Amino acid sequence: MPSPDRRSETRTLLGAQLVFNIGFYAVVPFLAGAMGTEYGLDAAAIGLVLGARTFSQQGMFLFGGLLADRWGARRAILTGCLVRILGYATLAAASDFTLFLLGAVLTGAGGALFSPALESQLSHADQPPAGGPGAGGRNRRSVFVWLAITGELGAVVGPLLGSALLGWGFDAALTAGIAVFTAVTVLLWFRLPAGPGRRPRGRDPEGSATVPAGPALDCLRNRRFVVFCLFAGTNMLAYNQLYFTVPVELDRRGLDAAWLGGLFLLASVLTLLLQLPVSTLGRHLGPGRALSAGFLLVAAAFTVAAVTSVPPGTSGSSVLPVMGTVAVLILGHMLLTPTILSLVPAFTPAPETRSGRGAYYGLAATCGGVAVLVGNAGLGVLLELTARHQWWPGTPWVPLTLLALLAAAALPVVLRGHGAVRAPGPSATAAPSRRTP
Repeated sequence: MPSPDRRSETRTLLGAQLVFNIGFYAVVPFLAGAMGTEYGLDAAAIGLVLGARTFSQQGMFLFGGLLADRWGARRAILTGCLVRILGYATLAAASDFTLFLLGAVLTGAGGALFSPALESQLSHADQPPAGGPGAGGRNRRSVFVWLAITGELGAVVGPLLGSALLGWGFDAALTAGIAVFTAVTVLLWFRLPAGPGRRPRGRDPEGSATVPAGPALDCLRNRRFVVFCLFAGTNMLAYNQLYFTVPVELDRRGLDAAWLGGLFLLASVLTLLLQLPVSTLGRHLGPGRALSAGFLLVAAAFTVAAVTSVPPGTSGSSVLPVMGTVAVLILGHMLLTPTILSLVPAFTPAPETRSGRGAYYGLAATCGGVAVLVGNAGLGVLLELTARHQWWPGTPWVPLTLLALLAAAALPVVLRGHGAVRAPGPSATAAPSRRTP
């Protein structure tokens, strides 16, 4: 069993994930509306600010992971909290486009520093108990199961808090966000153990074991891991369709935007209710089969969307096919996200040690962000061509289906014969952990 100190640290990190998500979702979902109504920015400026926030986070995940390895996870996590506080304070002081842009970039950078460090630190609690492979590690739920639960709770509570505060204006929501992140920073300052600074060359921070002192970007030279990340990035691209192609499908059916909120609520309820049962199934499947099953479910979700898709302007269409698409997609994510996170340490040069994991988690996140950027750009063109030439309305869903099938077939091959099939953590899976925003 993990030591009492390790369990206490894990609870602290999971609590930080919960509060961090509450602080994010209490503010950022309402940012676009506030910039337009309260500050009079046009659509182009709003789009640039929101795009800069996302890009600054996704593009800096690898950099954040490298800093976590160099500084230690504690320092990187605390710095991420402080940078996000600075970002929110800049947004609160903003009255023109330049300050909004700066505040958005700082907000994204804070998440990029926080998330890889937190995941890297949590992965140490995913180690099997002392006593070898037979000591019951396979019967434990991965810590990333609980990360998924806490993240989803934050994503549900945050918008409720933000909506309640908007009656006092957007500045009230920002002030609450600053207070939340300040509380997280203080909590982590006192609760997270002080780790070593820069890692001595060839030494493991936890003890005296010799570890490879490879270059900082060793993860980019690990070709098997890069291939793993590229295929696993399909997971983030698929989940992102809740924000992109699903709203398009609702619009085609003549359904108003209120239905989108209902679909997000459906996703959260399924996550919270089915998290633990799906994790039990994932433990029995093992990592390779869990990844295949998860991506097959994603492919099935997109197949349902393609077959039931309707031409633009169709009236009287039911929302049930879209609900079915979302439900099956979420079930796929319940098998995928924590499996991917728990496998990352097995690709590091010395998976039994603490060193070097931040960069690996950062690269995995960055590959997902690149998949979303490139994939959504291509899907946008395909959606436009489908509407212009009146192609079969399910056409945009076909490449998504094929990508999911390709990932389902390829990932077990990538894992075959590699230590990843005996990952340091249990082969547990869970619902989609909304990566710390």
